[in-house]
Amino acid sequence: MNLQHFQRFQTFYAALLLFSYVVINNTVNATTQIMEAQRDGALPFLIWEPFVWEYSSAFSTLLIFPAVVWLLKKVPFNWHNIALSLCTYFVASIIFSVFHISVMVGGRKLIYWLNELHYNFGLSWFEFLYEYQKDAISFLFFITLIKVYQYIVKQLLGEASSIDEGAQHNTDTINRLLVKKRGKEFIIKIDEVDWLESSGNYVNLHIGTSIYPLRVTLTELSKQLEVQGFCRIHRSHGVKLDKVECITPLPSGDSEIKLTTGKVLNLSRRYKEQFKLKLQ
Repeated sequence: MNLQHFQRFQTFYAALLLFSYVVINNTVNATTQIMEAQRDGALPFLIWEPFVWEYSSAFSTLLIFPAVVWLLKKVPFNWHNIALSLCTYFVASIIFSVFHISVMVGGRKLIYWLNELHYNFGLSWFEFLYEYQKDAISFLFFITLIKVYQYIVKQLLGEASSIDEGAQHNTDTINRLLVKKRGKEFIIKIDEVDWLESSGNYVNLHIGTSIYPLRVTLTELSKQLEVQGFCRIHRSHGVKLDKVECITPLPSGDSEIKLTTGKVLNLSRRYKEQFKLKLQ
């Protein structure tokens, strides 16, 4: 699996990994309940019931998981104001539990009703506290899982970030990038970049045969690097003008740009005039 493929389908693979974990874990829980009940002789429930209990919980968890990801992104834990963050995440854990219980119980009642049976969850303050205790642990586990996954991906991809103080605003330029990858830190200069490639939520900075992902849009980065001699040539590509070796017109109206590295990129008709102006 190459870098660009993983970047484009990173969300899909993360969702697949989560789905697989939840299904396997809850299937094991359901079969364990059946095996433990069989030790005492006849089952006190129908054999399909544990699967309904576990899968309804799994379905509810999968539905609310994106909200946990959103919370971590929009309201990251602030170590400078721990009290506020703890309160925020405590309230979020209660919301997580209420949603999980509501969808889970609703799903069970529906399935039992379809089978002409009655499901009684026995909801009370005691039951809610019992469920909340488990949900709070799940909530913390998912937060840890997300952070660990993000850390591993960042280490494998070598995601770049600006080390220029002035680059915090879109109107400022970026001169250097810090890349943390597999326990090492690399400093790269924007002047060394040959071309830019949009890939999912990233822009890949190509320097020779090396690729450095930067979490930003190509439109935003192109504007930042315009004063440093970069130009957008395609909806997915941008180049440093000093790296252009020759241009070959195509019958379609597009052109091919050959870089000094030997790399050939497409110059779209949409960006041709803009490109020519930059060359003057």
